[in-house]
Amino acid sequence: MPADTSTTTAADSASAQAAPDLRIQVAPGASMPTRAHTDDAGLDLASAEDLEIPPGGRALVDTGLAVALPPGTVGMVCPRSGLAAKHGITVLNGPGIVDAGYRGPVKVALHNTDPIESFALQRGDRIAQLVVVPFLAPVLEQVDELDDTQRADAGFGSSGGFTAGPATRDPAQSKEA
Repeated sequence: MPADTSTTTAADSASAQAAPDLRIQVAPGASMPTRAHTDDAGLDLASAEDLEIPPGGRALVDTGLAVALPPGTVGMVCPRSGLAAKHGITVLNGPGIVDAGYRGPVKVALHNTDPIESFALQRGDRIAQLVVVPFLAPVLEQVDELDDTQRADAGFGSSGGFTAGPATRDPAQSKEA
């Protein structure tokens, strides 16, 4: 007798019920986004065209999709780790942002970081992933000063490097103007 694969836990049911619909318009010949595994955050986006990205080059690749993201969410177009690790292909403005009110075509700015090899894409090749997350739209308030924190204005490199331990900030140091 085959195993029952339809069993879900209470957490699975609650999660599925809480998830809003993501309406997707798919152009003829384009691929519907997919998840490789049911618990994956990213929806795989595929190319809707054949093209070649030259060494060091970039291309704006059409997915053949348009989406209606639920209010209060944002779509982040993220690189696929396998493409980055194996071929040096990444999302140039990663993550790219798809706002909830946008209804135009979802395109992916891909960059070929390989200095020697071109990268050929064919229609249907998975090129990026769309992660839909909730976001806050804070009320903007202009102030003359910000509250003080332990980190203060310590920026790039302030948490240390590969061989050094965490950098410490001398509170007696004056702030840069």
